[in-house]
Formats: sequence, structure tokens, C-alpha cells
Amino acid sequence: MADKKRIFIVEDERRIARFLQIELEHEGFETATESNGKRAFERIIQENYDLVLLDIMLPEMDGITICQKVRELSDIPIIMLTAKDA
Repeated sequence: MADKKRIFIVEDERRIARFLQIELEHEGFETATESNGKRAFERIIQENYDLVLLDIMLPEMDGITICQKVRELSDIPIIMLTAKDA
């Protein structure tokens, strides 16, 4: 059997992160979560994930900055999440 794909959920709203985690695990993915932008960036570059779900508004380092810094080092797929309407 193939290894499960690992999805890293970077979201500071605990309820949203938990909802995403439950649904993705139900679909057979392995997940990890982080609510702090700076720690999330460190984990993205140190650990092995297949996809990052990345909130824009995070404490210590925002999602846009994280995405820019990750792109300098990696081509890991990133899906941006936001509650912003503009």
C-alpha cells in the first residue's frame, strides 16, 4: 500500500484547523497542524510534506511572507486560505 500523503495545516483558528484535520484524515491523508507562522515556516523547511494549507493571517509571520520564503527553497504545493474578502 502506498504511503499516505502528508498535509501540513497552518491555521491559527483552532476550530478551522481541527475541522480541516478531521476531514482530511477521514479521506485518508496524514496531517500535522501549526498555529504560529514562524514555527510553521521552520517546520515546512525541516519536515517532509506533500502539500501545505496556509492561512494568510498568522501570528509572528504572515502566510504571504511564509509562501515567499518557502518559494525561495522549495516547490512544495501551497494552497492559501483566507477569511479576507479583498
